[in-house]
Amino acid sequence: MSAVVGQEAPPRDPAKDKVETPFQRFVSEFFESKLAVGGLVVISIIILVAILAPFISPQNPYDLAVLDIMDGRLEPGEKSGDGATTFWLGTDDQGRDMLSGIMYGLRISLTVGAGSALIACLVGASLGLAAAYAGGKTDSLIMRIVDLQLSFPSILVALMILAFLGKSVTNVVIAIVVVEWAYYARTVRGTALVERRREYIEAAECLALPRYRILFRHLLPNCLPPLIVIGTMQVARAIALEATLSFLGLGVPITEPSLGLLIANGYEYMLSGKYWISFYPGIALLVTIVAINLVGDQLRDVLNPRLQK
Repeated sequence: MSAVVGQEAPPRDPAKDKVETPFQRFVSEFFESKLAVGGLVVISIIILVAILAPFISPQNPYDLAVLDIMDGRLEPGEKSGDGATTFWLGTDDQGRDMLSGIMYGLRISLTVGAGSALIACLVGASLGLAAAYAGGKTDSLIMRIVDLQLSFPSILVALMILAFLGKSVTNVVIAIVVVEWAYYARTVRGTALVERRREYIEAAECLALPRYRILFRHLLPNCLPPLIVIGTMQVARAIALEATLSFLGLGVPITEPSLGLLIANGYEYMLSGKYWISFYPGIALLVTIVAINLVGDQLRDVLNPRLQK
């Protein structure tokens, strides 16, 4: 025997024996993309700026008492009439500081986008789960409604709803939820149909568990990866849709300007050389949507096993 009796075995490396958890693997794969990490950083900064807007913005654009019409359409870098305030991004036709307007506008755009996407996710995921689990006439009825919903242009349906309900942040959220829930329902149903035939669902049914528990405690968690991906994409889509509705004059009221409304306020001055009124809110909207899409693309690649290397 070549082994020496009594010789101690070499020490084992704990790092090699450590098992990587699914969350750690997800984080490591996500951070492999520098673009996605950059998008995540940008989104984090945008959310932080939106939350802290009342404390860091030079002006409250909602307070009409602080607006001076004599400061309207000032170029970037100019000072107010009394010389006390420097408008780094200029002002709009109402004398509103564009930097402050963008900070507050981000709050409205992000709130509407994230809020409507969350509500649409709850509605669509519930109906998609019910369709996949029940099958038969229930599945056919829900999917025909989904097909009917997706056959109409989203902007057209949203315009019709807002024309009937009127302008308000709540009504914009309702309109976006109505046009977005079908995407979640179709995505969840496709995944749930596969999971429906798994052994753990049969085991749960054999235990005579309540149907709501099977749906939301067993079936839904296994449908989360595609739901997270579509949810991220739909947040960006909801922000863009809200900006479009506000630009067309049927979105949020003028007293609560979002990025889309800020862009609309300066549209008529674009050809007169006063580009900054629409340009800077447009850049903020573009950066927000691109950053969210970069994060969503990487989430799709990480959470979809078919796209893994």
